[in-house]
Amino acid sequence: MRDAFGVKMDPTDRVFEHTERILEIFSEKSFKGTFFILGIIAEHYPELVKRIGSEGHELAVHGYNHLIFSKMTPEKAFQELDSAKKLIEDLSGQEVYGHRAPAFSINPKTSWGLDVIAKCGFTYDSSIMPCKGLRYGWPEFSKNIVMVNTANGNRIIEVPMSTTKFLSREIPTCGGSYLRLLPYNMTKKFFKKVQKEKPVVVYIHPYELDNQRYPEYFFTELKKASIKKNLSLRSNWLFRNTVEEKFRKLMALSGSKPIIDIIKEKQEAAELPVFEISD
Repeated sequence: MRDAFGVKMDPTDRVFEHTERILEIFSEKSFKGTFFILGIIAEHYPELVKRIGSEGHELAVHGYNHLIFSKMTPEKAFQELDSAKKLIEDLSGQEVYGHRAPAFSINPKTSWGLDVIAKCGFTYDSSIMPCKGLRYGWPEFSKNIVMVNTANGNRIIEVPMSTTKFLSREIPTCGGSYLRLLPYNMTKKFFKKVQKEKPVVVYIHPYELDNQRYPEYFFTELKKASIKKNLSLRSNWLFRNTVEEKFRKLMALSGSKPIIDIIKEKQEAAELPVFEISD
């Protein structure tokens, strides 16, 4: 509600239920993954955080209140990330290595965010979509996992999202709306194309498994919104019933492992090229 209409509200049990469903999907095949968690979710559902960690998955940070970097100052961003990291570590007893920004909001204009992420003590970030999109994107960024030297002298490993070329244009693949809207056979083709060169980053949000009607207060707010926003939000329900099956199939193609494990493998093999960010 906050992201869609600017209305503040607490998380609901639906995020708990659908995160548990994702855990069940992983458990069925003994796969492990990385869960990027909001501080506010950890605050309301501490047992869920503990369960994710106890089942062998990596716990990482998605911010505290799901604020995008373009709407924060560096000081506010540090507060958001540092507090979320400490909370998740306190609840789980595990070190938190990774961060992913809401809406992939690290881009050339918010590259200062990488300095904040490094200063918070994260080993890696995974917030950059290395293509041009309507709401996000850094098309000039590396498509490989790299060690970033920031303009302010900090260092952070970046794990960019997976993209592929389609009809002469680079597009996101294997997650979000692209996973939901594209036919599985097309996504599978993209997956295998990326896999030939690098690890594939597949991602899913708990709400993408939610096929139940939203509470009435959502539709009350929706009536007040513009036609454009109405169409955009209603489109989020298209083909939601296909997401779980597509996700299962992608997982079955090559299994799954936490991002930090992939990074450690690359560090041991000395396979981390450097990406320089200049002023």
